[in-house]
Amino acid sequence: MNNELIIGSHVNYNGKEQLLGCVKQAVEYGENAFMFYTGAPQNTVRLPINNKLIEEAYELMKKNNILLKNVIVHAPYIVNLANNKVPESYEFAINFLRQELDRCIKFGVKKIVLHPGSHVSLGVDVGLNNIINALNRILKEDDDIKICLETMTGKGSELGSLDEIFIIMNGVKLKDKIMICLDTCHMNDRGYDLKKFDETLDYIDKKIGIDKIGCIHVNDSYNERGVRKDRHDNIGFGKIGFDTLLDIIYNPRLKNIPKILETPYITETPISKERLYPPFKEEIMMIKSRVFNPNMITEIRDKNK
Repeated sequence: MNNELIIGSHVNYNGKEQLLGCVKQAVEYGENAFMFYTGAPQNTVRLPINNKLIEEAYELMKKNNILLKNVIVHAPYIVNLANNKVPESYEFAINFLRQELDRCIKFGVKKIVLHPGSHVSLGVDVGLNNIINALNRILKEDDDIKICLETMTGKGSELGSLDEIFIIMNGVKLKDKIMICLDTCHMNDRGYDLKKFDETLDYIDKKIGIDKIGCIHVNDSYNERGVRKDRHDNIGFGKIGFDTLLDIIYNPRLKNIPKILETPYITETPISKERLYPPFKEEIMMIKSRVFNPNMITEIRDKNK
């Protein structure tokens, strides 16, 4: 069995190079996994998929030991399956997510991460039932893809605690098509103690089975535990801390699961946001060496002056 760490980050998808461009970024950052949106996360504009670019992407992945099973798509933020106050919007969300699944299948991607949704004053039970109903309509028996429901902070009417996700998973008919994505920042902000992560894994294993964990978003948090605010921080620079995140990343129970960084870009100066630089290459170097570099952010700024 391959014991190599499966680590990557969110990469940018553009209309010119599409999946090939994503792979090029992953290679540049020293990754063997990556995650991307198939278009802008805040809208529904989607360009046709170029099959030639897919083939070129596959070739580059093969050369760089990136397996297709470790490539993740993230569904756009605007999909909200929990709220059906406006039937037309609810139907649109269902149809659009189905289209996203079909795009993933065309890329050959096996997993798509989804924020469960916000009930927006309808109440938790109604929101959860809306999500279950939507997923039962969206998923097909012959789909060669799994939806990974992401753990969320619970800000506002947002759904996505572990127990809420377990309820959704229990209500989905095609249970082999549904998994869970653990997000460290979101879990910290929700109130889970990540220093006792094995206890959380024990609970997950008891409720749904640890084999149902499809992806882990590895992010530090700007916030103290339990504040439900959702603000990601760079690895080792937040309230979770480098050692705790490292323990999660290298937990032997999670060794075959892709770990994906969604940490903030580094601003050109501490107060300027005109130019932003991805930190993923440097963060992955820290993770692989298991040594925290407190000067990482300064070094990235200096390198890009």
